[in-house]
Amino acid sequence: MVTVNILFFITDQQSHNALSCAGHPHLNTPHMDALATSGVRFTESYCAAPVCGPSRACLATGRMPHENGVLVNGLSIPDEMPTMGELFRDASYRTGWTGRWCVPGNGPDIRGFECLHDSDQPLGQGIYTDTHVADRAIDFLDQKHDRPFLLGVSLCNPHDICYWVMQQSTPQGELDPHTIRLKETADALAFASDADESELPPLPDNFAIDPNEPSFVQSCRQRPYYGQEVTFTWDWDETTWRRYLFTYHRLTELVDIQVGRVMSALHENGLSDNTLILLTSDHGEGQAAHHTVVKLWLNEEAARVPMIVSGPGIPADVVNSDHLTSGIDILPTMCDYTEVDCPDVTGRSLLPVIDDPTSDWRGCVVSELHPDPKNLEMQARMVRSQRYKYVVYSMGTNPEQLFDLDADPGETANLALDASRTNHVAYHRDLLREWLSSTGDAFTVPTTP
Repeated sequence: MVTVNILFFITDQQSHNALSCAGHPHLNTPHMDALATSGVRFTESYCAAPVCGPSRACLATGRMPHENGVLVNGLSIPDEMPTMGELFRDASYRTGWTGRWCVPGNGPDIRGFECLHDSDQPLGQGIYTDTHVADRAIDFLDQKHDRPFLLGVSLCNPHDICYWVMQQSTPQGELDPHTIRLKETADALAFASDADESELPPLPDNFAIDPNEPSFVQSCRQRPYYGQEVTFTWDWDETTWRRYLFTYHRLTELVDIQVGRVMSALHENGLSDNTLILLTSDHGEGQAAHHTVVKLWLNEEAARVPMIVSGPGIPADVVNSDHLTSGIDILPTMCDYTEVDCPDVTGRSLLPVIDDPTSDWRGCVVSELHPDPKNLEMQARMVRSQRYKYVVYSMGTNPEQLFDLDADPGETANLALDASRTNHVAYHRDLLREWLSSTGDAFTVPTTP
C-alpha cells in the first residue's frame, strides 16, 4: 500500500461550468481554479444521479443507484455493501468526514468515518455552516497524524439557491406540510446577494421551454414535493430569473472561499506533497436552462459536474475533454492511487487515462433519474456518448431525446423527433441496452424504431 493521504471535496449543486477556469464570465472561483491548474480537470464528467442522496451513495460505493439501492433521498446503502470510509478505515487509514453525508444522516452514523463536525449543525444551510465545516477540516489537518488519512470535506453551497428560489414566491394550490416547513426555513435565511439590474447576468440562450418537451418532464415541473422549487417560479419575470442566476454565482463564490481555506491549511501543514486531492459535486443546478432550477433534471446544467484530480505524480494544468467520467469513478481512483483493495465496482479508476490519455476508455457514461419518491416506476436514463446525449423516460409522450452536443450544447433541438436521425437514436438505445445488461439494471428501453 502507498501511504498517501486523500483530501476529498464535495460541493453541493455545482454545475460543470460554475468555475471561472471553465470560462464562466459571471463568477470568480480562484481557489478551485488553482486546484484545477495543479492537476487534471475533466470537463465531461457526470453525476450518477442528479439529486443529493443517490449521487452521494454512488460516490461512496462506486456503484449506480440501481446497484446500491439508493434511488431517492432518504434511502440507505445496504449494510453488506462496503463504503469509501469503511474500505479505507479497514486499510488502516484515519477516516474523517465533515459536512453533509445525506445517505441518510449528518451525525455520528457516517459509515466508516469519524464525524468531525458538530452533529447539531444545520448542515443544509451553507451560508451559516460551511465555515464550520471548513473549520473542522482545518482542525483535522492541523493535527499530527501517525498514519495516512482520508478526509472528506462536504460543503453545502451553492445548494442554498434552493432556499433563495423559495423565498421569491409561493406556488399555486395547496402546499404539503414538508414544503411549508421548507418555505418557512427559506424565508428565515438572509442572503446578502442583491444587485442593481445592470449587474445581473443575461438569461441563457436555452432559456425557452421546448414546445415538444417530453410529458414526463412537464409532469416534473408540476410536482409539489421533492424538487418542488420549480413550482415557485411560475410567476417569475425575466429580472427575477436573472437575480436567481446572480445569487447562484455568489453562492458558488462563497463555497470557493471555504475550499481555499482548507487548501491553505493543507499547504501550511506541509501535507501537499503527500496528498491526493479530488473535487467534484453531487449534481449541478438548472441555471434557468429550459426554465429549470435546482436538480432532478438530466440536462447538462443539472447532470454535468466538476471533476478535478491533483496530487503527487498527477500532471499539472491539464484539461481533459476527451474522456467521459462519472462520480462512480471517484472510489476506484482513490483505491488505485493508494493501492487499497477495491471491491468489484462499476466505476473505473481515472489513473490510466491521466497517465496515458491514449488508454482504452469507456465509450459512454450513464446517469439515472428517479424524480418521484412516491412513484419509483417513474424513471429515466441518460446516455452520453462522445458527441451525442440520449435521454429516455419510462412514460409519457415524446419519451426520447437526442442532442448533438457539438452543434447544440444548450440541448434545444431534440433530434429524436427527426426521422433522419433514426439510426443515431437506435445506436444509443443499443448502448443503453448493453449498459443495462452489464450492470443488472431492469430499466426498459423502447423497442419502436
